[in-house]
Formats: sequence, C-alpha cells, structure tokens
Amino acid sequence: MVPSVLAGVGLALSLPPWGFWVLAFPAAALLWWRLGGLRLRARLLAGWCAGIGLFGPGLWWVTTFNTYGGVVLMVLESLAPALACAVVPRRARGRTAVLAGAMVLGEALRSTWPFGGLPIGSVALGQASGPLAGAARLGGPLLLVGLIWLGGGGVAIVTTTAVRSLSARSGRGGRGRDAVLRPALAAVAALVAVAGLGVWGAAAPDGGPGIRTVRIAAVQGGGVRGLRKAEVDPATVTAAQYAATKEIAAHDGGRPPTLVLWPEDVVSLQTSIDGTQAESQLEALAARLHATLVVGVTETVSSQSFRNEVIAFSPAGRLVARFEKVHRVPFGEYIPYRGFFKHLADLSNVPLDAIPGHGNGDLHTPAGPLGVLVSYEVFYAQRGWVATRAGAQLLVVPTNTSSYLTSQVPTQEIAASRIQAVSEGRDVVQAAPTGFSAVVDHRGRVLARTHLAVRAVIVRDVELRRGRTIYERTGDLAVLVLSGLLVAAGWLVARRTPVDPDRPGPARGPRRGPWRA
Repeated sequence: MVPSVLAGVGLALSLPPWGFWVLAFPAAALLWWRLGGLRLRARLLAGWCAGIGLFGPGLWWVTTFNTYGGVVLMVLESLAPALACAVVPRRARGRTAVLAGAMVLGEALRSTWPFGGLPIGSVALGQASGPLAGAARLGGPLLLVGLIWLGGGGVAIVTTTAVRSLSARSGRGGRGRDAVLRPALAAVAALVAVAGLGVWGAAAPDGGPGIRTVRIAAVQGGGVRGLRKAEVDPATVTAAQYAATKEIAAHDGGRPPTLVLWPEDVVSLQTSIDGTQAESQLEALAARLHATLVVGVTETVSSQSFRNEVIAFSPAGRLVARFEKVHRVPFGEYIPYRGFFKHLADLSNVPLDAIPGHGNGDLHTPAGPLGVLVSYEVFYAQRGWVATRAGAQLLVVPTNTSSYLTSQVPTQEIAASRIQAVSEGRDVVQAAPTGFSAVVDHRGRVLARTHLAVRAVIVRDVELRRGRTIYERTGDLAVLVLSGLLVAAGWLVARRTPVDPDRPGPARGPRRGPWRA
C-alpha cells in the first residue's frame, strides 16, 4: 500500500499547481515495480491506493464545497487505476504494454462515466509543460497518458535490470545474460517509442500557416474569490466587467481589438435576454467598441432550470450568434437523480439544473468562426475537435472559476487550454472574471496570463487558422484501438513466459501444496 500511495502522490505532484511534470515517470515506474508478483486482489488494492494518492491531492478542491462528497468522489475516481492494475500480469514480461494500454482505457472510462465523466485531475495535464506535449497533436491527452505509463515502465525495467546486474556481478544471484539482455531490450523499445512519439508530435502538422491575424481583448473584471454564486450580487459582477472593458484603450497600443471576450456567467438574468435592457446595453457596447463582443450569459427558464449560454454581438450592435453549454458540471450546474441525492446532502446551493446544449461549439461571428469551450468543457478533448471540424479557426474559453478558493482548478484549466491548443492547432483565448485569463498560441505556449482576483485586460494579436492536426482527423479512436492492442499483446507475451521473472517473496502469497496449486 505504501509504495502505491507514494506513486500516486508523485503523479499528483506532476499536475498543476505543483507542476513537477518529470515526477510522473518515476512515479509510474514505482507502481510498475510494486505490481510485480501480486495476486489479483493485491493488484486491485495497489491500483486503488495509487488512485487515492493521485486524486486525494488532485481533487482536494472538491472538499471546499462538500467534504463527504469530495471524499466519496476521490474513492470512486480511484477505481479507474484499480481496474487498470487488475488487468496487469504478475510477470514482468508484457507488464509495460498492458499497464500503458489499461491506464489509457481506464482514463477514457473515467472521462466519460459517470455523469459524463470527470477529466479534471488527469495525469495528462501535468505534461502541458513537458517535452511530450507536442504528442497531443497525434493522439490528444489520452496519448499523453499512455506515454507516461510507457515511459514509467521503461524506467522501471532499466532500474530493476541494473539492480539485478549488480547483484549477479557481486555473486548474490542472477539468472545469466538473458536475464539482463531481454529486459534491457524491452526498456529500450519502450523509451524509444516514448521519445519517438514526442519528436514526431513536435514535428507533426500544427494547423498550417495562419489565415490572418486578429486583435483580441480578454476582459477580467476581478473580485473576491471563494464565494458561491448566491453570495455575490450579479449586478456587481456585470458592473466589474463594464468597468474593466473601459480599460481596453489603455492596453491596445492604438490598435483597437476586433474581438472582445467576456467570461462565462457574468450576465445573470431571470428571463431570456431577448428584448431586455441587458441586451440593449451589450449591443451598444459592441457598437461603441466597434468589435465583436462575446459574452457569457445565464438565463432562468423556469423554477427548476436555467440556460448557460455564450452570445456574440456584432460591431454593428446586433446579436448574431449563440451557443449553449453542452457539458454541465454535475453537482455544480445540475444535480443528477436529484430526488435520490436530496436525502443525502443539502442541495440548496444548486437550486436549478442547467439545460444541456447540443451544438458543435462553432460560433459564426464577424471576427471569424470561433470554437467555444465553456469552462468545464475545455477539459473534454472531443469538444475541441468537434468545434474545429465544424470550421472553428480560433478557440475561446469563457470560464468562471471564482468559487474556487485556491489556484488548483484555475491552473489545471490553463493546462487543459494548452493541450487543446496543441491538439487542434489553434490559438486559444481564455477569459475568467477573477482569473486566470490567458492567451495561448497553437503550440501550447502561454503568451499572456493574468493574476487571480484582480481586474485585468489582455490585448493581444492571435492567428486564425484552418489546418488540421492528426488528432483532429482521428479523434480518440486510434489511441483507444492501440491501447486495446497493447493490452492483448502484453498478455500474449506474459502467457508465453514459462517462469515468473519477478522476485519471489511474501507479496506473491504463501506457497500452497500441489493439491491446491
């Protein structure tokens, strides 16, 4: 249990806000080593403990909203690595391939189920700052997950082989030349595959040359963090956005922006925006700025539901496009099975359920076709390629992370935006009412980022692009198929190994008589 938990903690420390991306590989290697010789139930336990080590720190922010719910979430999310480890063979041969493939499949499951999945806390986010980030052009965040475990397996094999070689030379054991040569070749193959895919990703098509350059402004109104929506007057939030927008001229260098992006949920209405004073004021602001204005708006539909929308106004002062958020935050924007969960927890902080949208996220505006990823949606890789396949030339992320007291979720959201930028070969503009707001280029480099809880404006030139990356063309299917093949191939190799090469010991359980073998 202890080495498995430590492995999970190492993976957690590779994530933002800590960001020690290199720790992911020795942490994965530690879990690879600990799985050796374990029976099924022990492998399940090891994987679950690794999950607790990962998601305990990685999802700790949930406990600020509901302590018991946060603990339950960590326990449930840890089942994905537990199931992946259960699939891994006891023998060393084939273990690297099976572990890498199973962890990818487990992450895919965790990102889709239950309640639409929870891709926050994925180990892929830690690699946004690492040298393998370019591989996202080939296979998105799932490929990054696979490379972590493939590289971890290679590191583990190198380490254990070196120890055995030294042991053999000192006369304390060893099984001859093959005991060193075969694992060494397996380690080389794994590490070469990781390095090769990293290099290929860095050189792969990144969306081609830009079509044209547009000047954008991401507006951050500022305010106190760590407050729930019911604790803040919506008029105060909207007024802060108007006040910050007035500061654009001080940052544009004499070149006014073509596109102005406001965050998610900064205009909160008790009715539809159509025909309201809020609509007239936003239309007038767009005309005054002579720019496309994109605004996050919530509209109460009934006593039980609301809409979370992103609405675009043209420079002529007309409402020209709207998109309704598709991926809602469970227990944040809606309560699944509300009739059941109301008996287990106080649901008063989520009185209304968001109506799910069904669009592809492509917002047609005078500034160009925009791919909209509303807040939580930026963590879902498919929302990026669905929008770019529909023609989006720039990705925008209006978000609202004001209710999070710490920087944990905002920093992970920046990492998710960076991976989306690389995966789709598009520049990304993110705006949040209290931060982080940022501009990321199509290679995942953060060109500008604000501080938390302050009023700020980012004015920057970005490129509209229409090329296609390999990942945009294939989606997750290729990586999922490859992962399944790795699991099958790894088990085939393991089954053909006549003797367990792992060291004997208590971890394998007591020896049984031949009548119980």
